[in-house]
Amino acid sequence: MDKLNVLVCDDDTAIVDALEIYLKHENYGVVKAYTGNQALKVLTEQKIHLVLLDIMMPGLDGLSITIKIREELNIPIIILSAKSEDTDKIAGLNFGADDYVTKPFNPLELMARVKSQMRRYTALGSLVSNSNILKTGSLELDPEAKELQVDGEAVKLTPTEYGIMLFLMKNLGHVFSSEQIYEHVWHEPSFSAENTVPVHIRRIREKIEINPKEPKYLKVVWGIGYKIEKY
Repeated sequence: MDKLNVLVCDDDTAIVDALEIYLKHENYGVVKAYTGNQALKVLTEQKIHLVLLDIMMPGLDGLSITIKIREELNIPIIILSAKSEDTDKIAGLNFGADDYVTKPFNPLELMARVKSQMRRYTALGSLVSNSNILKTGSLELDPEAKELQVDGEAVKLTPTEYGIMLFLMKNLGHVFSSEQIYEHVWHEPSFSAENTVPVHIRRIREKIEINPKEPKYLKVVWGIGYKIEKY
């Protein structure tokens, strides 16, 4: 496999340079950008497999860039935020990010999150050894094509959303806690499951449910967790 490329976008050059050192040590290719417009330009010119994106930048901020990236690409996005408030983290996830890390961050933790996202993005096709389509009602998930359809229409999912749907659709009717979903999909201990998983669940519902407030498929079992209903 060719080298996987990470786009690092932050207006703080010292942070970009430091991240470049850690990423190259892990054998990732690194492309640097210091503004939102530079980042978007890079994405049209080069093959990027993951984006590390500062949320607070002049001009186009990280949230605006995330929205623009999601209009075209499903590559993993990890938000780097100096804000630790849950509302800011949730906003990043709501706009399409896959994960977030609060500054100042532990570089080893950040590299672990990068590896986790890369594994999920590059290995989705190998998670299931056969091409049997998973079905319930009008939902159809094709593990070989890595595609989810609702009523015959393809639904664009991020790698994290796809991982959650694959896990739940392989276990129709079974209820899993936020921690179980996080540990299975993120492949790491559930440090932030209670903040992270519900946001991804809400985003998935908006994509697959006619009425996300009264979901037919992706349901919450209060006090326990989530499941995909079996029809």
